[in-house]
Amino acid sequence: MKGLMIKDLKLMKSQKNFFLLILAVAVGMILFSEDVTFGLGFLTFVVSLFTLSTISYDEFDNGNAFLFSLPITRKTYVMEKYSLGLLLGGGSWISATLLVLAVGMFRGTYTVSEIMLIALMILPVMILIQAIMIPFQLKFGGEKGRLAIIGALGLLFILGAAAVKLAEAMNVDLFALISSLPTPSMGMLLAVVITGALILLLVSIRISIGIMRKKEF
Repeated sequence: MKGLMIKDLKLMKSQKNFFLLILAVAVGMILFSEDVTFGLGFLTFVVSLFTLSTISYDEFDNGNAFLFSLPITRKTYVMEKYSLGLLLGGGSWISATLLVLAVGMFRGTYTVSEIMLIALMILPVMILIQAIMIPFQLKFGGEKGRLAIIGALGLLFILGAAAVKLAEAMNVDLFALISSLPTPSMGMLLAVVITGALILLLVSIRISIGIMRKKEF
């Protein structure tokens, strides 16, 4: 797995200009926007998507046929992609959270607890996106994979919007209800959500391993 990780990191060096542009945009959002937390989510989600580009590089010009002639298993390949995704997403999440904490405390617009609450709400979403996008990319490849991911995320958005509308029809304000929860209850809710996201990630890993074992190169 170490060799695969080094390979992917070296491949990503060719995208360093794009990465630096994303970093500059995110830092600009955090420093100059009133809502400093938006940059936190932007940087976390976009950087985690770089995992897809490494899968596309592997598939380019039938590269997988050569890759799997090396002493690696398909399970190892899948595990490395998830590890890379979590490394990129988790690393950018930690870096952005620290920057947002510094800016928010300097401006006095956010408390530490408010920023950490928002950051912890973003974390399971990042994990969920990883769980969705990697199997689709492995199954359908570059162009079809991106369309499938957009469709899946669109479906999630529609389901979320439908849940909010249903709550409004029942005269239940979900956002006010969540905001009114005491700190221990909010912490428990976030722990349950993060645990659920991790369980879905494990299911996603099993699905991806099955996809790779059935592929022919």
